[in-house]
Amino acid sequence: MNADITEEAIGEITGEAAGGATGVGPHTACRRAAVIGAGVIGISWTGLFLAHGLEVVVSDPRPDVRDQVLAGLEEITPALAELGLPTENLTARLRFEADPATAVADADVVQENGPERLDVKQRIWRAVEQAAPAHALLATSTSGIPATAIAEAMEQPERLVVGHPFNPPHLVPLVEVVPGERTSAQTLLRARDFYASLGKKPQILRKEVPGFVANRLQSALFRECVHLVAEGVVTEAELDAIVTDSIGLRWAVAGPFRTFHLGGGPDGLPHFLAHLGRAMEAAWPGLGSPSFDESTVALLTEQAREAFADGPVGELAARRDRAQIALMRALAPASATSAAHA
Repeated sequence: MNADITEEAIGEITGEAAGGATGVGPHTACRRAAVIGAGVIGISWTGLFLAHGLEVVVSDPRPDVRDQVLAGLEEITPALAELGLPTENLTARLRFEADPATAVADADVVQENGPERLDVKQRIWRAVEQAAPAHALLATSTSGIPATAIAEAMEQPERLVVGHPFNPPHLVPLVEVVPGERTSAQTLLRARDFYASLGKKPQILRKEVPGFVANRLQSALFRECVHLVAEGVVTEAELDAIVTDSIGLRWAVAGPFRTFHLGGGPDGLPHFLAHLGRAMEAAWPGLGSPSFDESTVALLTEQAREAFADGPVGELAARRDRAQIALMRALAPASATSAAHA
C-alpha cells in the first residue's frame, strides 16, 4: 500500500465511513460518468448512475451494445423505482461511444467493467489514463484482480482504485473500495464519498488481497455447498432452503462475529471462543475440498434444472430483486438504530 496511507490514516478513513460519509454528492463533484464495458455489471452501474442524475456515456465495442443496454435498463427500472429513485426518462442523459478514450474525455468518474483478464484491463486503463481529465476518479469493478497489478500499466497508479460492487450494483449496498500498493489516500476518500453519495455502503479494505472479502466468503461457503451436494447429503434445493431459513436470516441481521458474540451470552465472543471455539476448529479439517470435475458439474447442472425450473432466469431475478428490496426495507430501521449507537 502507498506509503502515505498509514494505518492511522486508514483507521481515520474507515472510522469516518462507519459513522457515515460526509462526501460530495454526484450532482456537485461527479456529473458525468463513463462506464467502460456493458455487461451485467456495467448495465447495472449505468442504471444507478442515471437514476442519480449523472450524465452517462457507455463504451463497449460490441455492435449490439445499444440494444443490450437499453433492454437491460428496462429490466432493472422497476427495482430502481422500488428504491425510490426517479426513473422517468431514465435514458435521456445516456449516450454511447465505442472508443474508450473518447468516452472518458470529459468524465468526472470512470467505472470500468471489462473482462476479468489482466492484459485487457491494463490495455483499457493505459488508454483511459491518457484521455481522462486529471480530476477524474478512476475505478475498476474487478472482482479479484489487484489494483496493483492493473496499475502497472499506468503512469499515475495512485489514481486507480478498485470499486468492487456486489451483484447487482444497482441494488446490493456493498462496494468494496480496495487500494493498490500505490493508490493515494485522496483517491480512496473520493471513491468512498462517491459511492456513498449513490446510497451505497462502501467499505475500505485495509489490505489488498486476491478476491477481496465478500467474494472470498462467498467462495468459502459455496465450496462446502458443492461438497455437501456432491456427497449426496442434500440436494441443491434443500441446501438453499437450509441457508435461507437459518444463517441467511441470521447474517442479514448480524454478521458472523456479532452472531457468535451474542451466542456467547453475557460474556460475549470470548466466552463463545473459550467454550465452542476448539470444537469448531476441530471440524475444519473435515470440511470438503470438491472440484468441478465432469461428474460434479453434471450433477449440479441436473439438479439446477430441476430446482429452478419454475421460471426463466429473468423472472427469477425479478422475484429475487423484489424480495431483496423488501428485506432491505425491513432491516433499514434496525440498521439506522445501530448506526446511531455506534
